[in-house]
Amino acid sequence: MTATLPGPSTTHADEGTTSSHRPTRAIRRRQRPSAGRLFAWAALILVLLVTLFPFYWMLRTALSSNGALYLQPGNPLPAEFSWGGFKRVLGLASAEEIAAEGGTSGTLNFWLYLRNSVIVSSVITLGQVLFSSMAAYAFARLRWPGRDAVFFLFLTALMVPPIFVQLPNFVLIRDLGLLNTLPGIILPFLFMTPFAVFFMRQFFLGISREVEESAMIDGAGHARIFFRIVLPMSWTPMLTLGLLTFVTAWSEYFWPLLVGRGEESRVLTVALGIFRSQTPQTGPDWAGLMAATLIAALPVLVLFLLFGKKLINNIGYSGIK
Repeated sequence: MTATLPGPSTTHADEGTTSSHRPTRAIRRRQRPSAGRLFAWAALILVLLVTLFPFYWMLRTALSSNGALYLQPGNPLPAEFSWGGFKRVLGLASAEEIAAEGGTSGTLNFWLYLRNSVIVSSVITLGQVLFSSMAAYAFARLRWPGRDAVFFLFLTALMVPPIFVQLPNFVLIRDLGLLNTLPGIILPFLFMTPFAVFFMRQFFLGISREVEESAMIDGAGHARIFFRIVLPMSWTPMLTLGLLTFVTAWSEYFWPLLVGRGEESRVLTVALGIFRSQTPQTGPDWAGLMAATLIAALPVLVLFLLFGKKLINNIGYSGIK
């Protein structure tokens, strides 16, 4: 008997036909989720719900009628849905509407307080980012006697509770005649903080010295190198530091309360506390207070939504644990 071997063309054709009907091995089979993975997802969802619940409750209270809140305290939905809280905060409600919903008769000059908060937070952020970056560059790049010892002493300020410096700062601002002014609120936080200097120094240490040495060969000094080369390369950590500083300045309460109690210098956090203390007929105006708090928190929430991922990445990159 004579064995007949298939020709090369037949073999390739069969392989091509078989491979066309057979799923590729590159496609991985879906694996069934393990018990540990399911538990991790359940725990993550639970933490997310617990974290978001206060924001939901704040929104629910803001959209309720203030008088109905005392009759339906446990209702998960808005009690007698109403925009009255937002209208009272923004100064759009009439005296009859305020009385009908049991709101506070006190006034809240929301736009003035919002303007003051924006000015204070923005100026503090710009000042801290600039001056802290300059100090961090000096600690990271310049060589001078006692640099490391001075940096160590500078970092020890992180262990000093902020309340300890409130009284000396208050005496200084009083002697300068800056009580009840926006500069009086801004000055103690304007220049730098140990955390900001440490944060930027960690980034500057990672920049290659070759770029700076090349600029020095061309005749550039430290000031020109810093403003023309280092700062353009550092906009990402500076953005992160600016976001952290802005949020901290925006939520500051005790120092603005101590220094800026006047109407023209009052910031939003202090105004909310005063609004809370005003008592209408049935009790505190919880709907109006939650509406004002929600509006005041929107800028910070928007910033975190826009730059939250970049913030986390840069904190990890800078070596802060």
